Amino acid sequence: MKKQVLAAAVFAATAALQAQAGTLDDGNLSISGFGTLGVAKSNTDQAQFARYNQAEGVADKAKIGLDSNLGLQATYKLNDWLSGTAQILTRKNTSPSFTTDLTWAFLKARVNDEVSVRVGRVVPAIFLISDYQNVGYANTMMRPPIEMYGQAPIENVDGADVNFQRAFGDFNFTTQAFAGVSRGKLFIPTAGGVVATYRAPAVGISFTGEYGPFLVRVGHAQADLKSNDLTPINSLTATLTKVGFGQLANDIGLTDGKKIAFTSLGATMDWNSILVQTEYAQRRAKEAVYIPDTNAWYVLAGYRVGKVLPYYAHAAYTDAGSSVTPPATFPKTGPLGSTVYGLLKSAEQSSDLIGVRWDFAKSIALKVQVDRVKPKTKSGSLIYVPATGITNNVTVVGAALDFVF
Repeated sequence: MKKQVLAAAVFAATAALQAQAGTLDDGNLSISGFGTLGVAKSNTDQAQFARYNQAEGVADKAKIGLDSNLGLQATYKLNDWLSGTAQILTRKNTSPSFTTDLTWAFLKARVNDEVSVRVGRVVPAIFLISDYQNVGYANTMMRPPIEMYGQAPIENVDGADVNFQRAFGDFNFTTQAFAGVSRGKLFIPTAGGVVATYRAPAVGISFTGEYGPFLVRVGHAQADLKSNDLTPINSLTATLTKVGFGQLANDIGLTDGKKIAFTSLGATMDWNSILVQTEYAQRRAKEAVYIPDTNAWYVLAGYRVGKVLPYYAHAAYTDAGSSVTPPATFPKTGPLGSTVYGLLKSAEQSSDLIGVRWDFAKSIALKVQVDRVKPKTKSGSLIYVPATGITNNVTVVGAALDFVF
């Protein structure tokens, strides 16, 4: 509730500033925004296709909630070295209705031409497009591949980061180090859908190099993920403790906090008319926890013809093992054994997609995209699946109007 009130207050304040821009804008205030108006549907009513952490996706009826969002950002320059920025974002996330979140809120101090420090709520650069993944206009695809961007729950942290930039001739180097606490909600698509809260102290660093049309980023972060109200897991660990497997229950659970690391390597090439973007990432548990280790990757290729950019992409994620080893006395069959061993396996999925982007007007782009989703283990990333699971391919068709202002 406090978060919603704070977001509403910032939105109201920002709207008021915009309305009074003629009075307040002394050259130090800038207000900008972005948004997407999208519609999508799939070819099945047996499951829903959703973005990561969404409580409602799309099935065989067209809906606007999958990709549509609206963001508003205000920055005020206090002096030559200090500024403040706030951003709010309205979208469908862990609730089936649209909600508004405060996604950025920081003070930025420019130490010198190469070093700056931000304090407040910041977005860590864990993945290639982490800092602008919600800005549809800034991305080629309609949405970030869930196979990649569904591996880490951290979207922002309350803390600080330090940014260092230096040019070596035509080569530009940037590094960002952050530390803080991420707080948020997790949507668990079991038992009709469960929403849990989490707290995760986190640290990380990224290195980015840019030379002409080429950009490479390496990122690494580690979080101490804790959740006390993850109902399905808590019920399972309570049962395990009751039947004498207390250590296994402790290994599986998140109530004590468990360290998980995320590492990624991404690159883009935007050379003449050719666009290539690719990324590979690993999620690894550093302490025993039910969350499985995974490997994820995608590659995108497109060719620009005037203002039209057709593209193709392939994405996948696979199981890379579990940090939990049940004791030799634990049953491998039966309801309890099947539940535990099934939990410790990662879902697996791959996707092929084709699309086209048309920049038909200034700051506006129209996209049409078709995804062929191929769920494998545990129905992939599809939600609200039948009890027996789903392995049939699912086709998702979408169109979106992206804009910035």
